[in-house]
Amino acid sequence: MSLLEKAKNFAADKVGHAKKPEAEVTDVDYKTLSLGSVEYLAKISVTNPYGVDLPICDITYTLKSVGREITSGTVPDPGSIEGKDITVLEVLLKVPHSILLTLAKDIGADWDIDYELDIGLTIDLPVIGNFTIPLNKKGAIKLPSVF
Repeated sequence: MSLLEKAKNFAADKVGHAKKPEAEVTDVDYKTLSLGSVEYLAKISVTNPYGVDLPICDITYTLKSVGREITSGTVPDPGSIEGKDITVLEVLLKVPHSILLTLAKDIGADWDIDYELDIGLTIDLPVIGNFTIPLNKKGAIKLPSVF
């Protein structure tokens, strides 16, 4: 094995065992009702093991119900994660009323919808480069009452 190959293997091993930020979706809840949509707010708690702030490249999301996508999007350049701290990020999920009407069978008497939220949190890690943390949360969210 050449010296270059040994160096590559050493670097790959060190990078593979480096601490990485950890994240979880802590909450998905109703935020507001407007003429064209219902807005929900997803909160993501991110722990940064490094002593420096880490820039977030973007946050991608897909909200599904009954196996169908009801909204998706990207939050470009949402800021950074504080060094040696826990940062809470908020992602606004806008669901058009027309989509909610198609879910009428799932809504039922309890006035909520079962959901699955997939989030990709892409962070720029020093030396490693862009690193995406895949997140998933399932649950039920209440629909707003208009009365």
